[in-house]
Amino acid sequence: MSGRRVFVSGVGGELGTLVARMLEDEPWVGSLAGIDADPPRRRLQRTTYHRLSPDNHDQIVATITDFNPHVLVHVGVWEPDARASPKAAGVLTEQAATSILGAAAECRALESIVVRSGIEIYGRGKGSLTRPAENAPIRPTSEYGHTLADIEAIATSVANRAGVTVGAVRLASVFGPHVPSPLGRLLRMPAVPFSAPADPPFAVIEHNDAARAVVAAARNQLAEPVNVVASGAITALHAIRRGRRIPVPIFGSQWLLARRLSHMLGAPIPAHVAETLTRGRLADNGRMEELLGITAAVSTVEVIDHLYNWPSVVRRPALVPAAQQIGATA
Repeated sequence: MSGRRVFVSGVGGELGTLVARMLEDEPWVGSLAGIDADPPRRRLQRTTYHRLSPDNHDQIVATITDFNPHVLVHVGVWEPDARASPKAAGVLTEQAATSILGAAAECRALESIVVRSGIEIYGRGKGSLTRPAENAPIRPTSEYGHTLADIEAIATSVANRAGVTVGAVRLASVFGPHVPSPLGRLLRMPAVPFSAPADPPFAVIEHNDAARAVVAAARNQLAEPVNVVASGAITALHAIRRGRRIPVPIFGSQWLLARRLSHMLGAPIPAHVAETLTRGRLADNGRMEELLGITAAVSTVEVIDHLYNWPSVVRRPALVPAAQQIGATA
């Protein structure tokens, strides 16, 4: 399997950059290339980066078909209110999936497709303690869940047409120091809302564990979905107390006002995050080791503790007023 050409979409994001860096250390990887609208977040040693916008369909197709990868790793997914509004995130994700996965069907050397998905694909579930396995029905109940379901459907269609394997890495909410996460951003606010009638549990995944899972899926040529979730669970109130934030109990229809106020304060609560806070978000990760050969190194509670230990932006006033600086240099 040595000398495989691997193409990574979304290489400019924190997760995509981590995936590319880990792939550079894989002995089976030969040539490595990536694409994104933004440059990689860290220095990459042997990854050829192509800066292309998701709407540049023709250039994306030409770039991928010229590279003719053996393995396509598609992590170019925009989570609503992470780096873009829900509407923009949906459009960008759809454009990227259509161009990148469509181009893969034209690559003669292609052997395997790996796509980033998420446990939001299962929807709200029937109870806060529901842990759907990979064979559970796909019933998304949020815009993000529908987007992930569409990505998996497109990838499956392309893989069937090209006669290659396809694997979906269904991630829990990804937390990391430089990962734009609407749930993580909300939990770091000074005052955090939680569902007072029923404070349901949820699970997350640390960014390095998420990247390790994607790389393992590419290495093993994953041919089915797999849930990638850290062990254990936590509730919003438990997380708030661990982070020494102010808990704000919310009842029923008060969530509409809470979401509007949180958006004004810089921490939007998109529909899938609202579901997590009010209905919980768990999944069965029992097949991670079987399918990927790895387990999550960091538990959900440890991920939350790390979240609150990350440095915050501290704004300090200038020692010399701007007007005086301009006058001194005039």
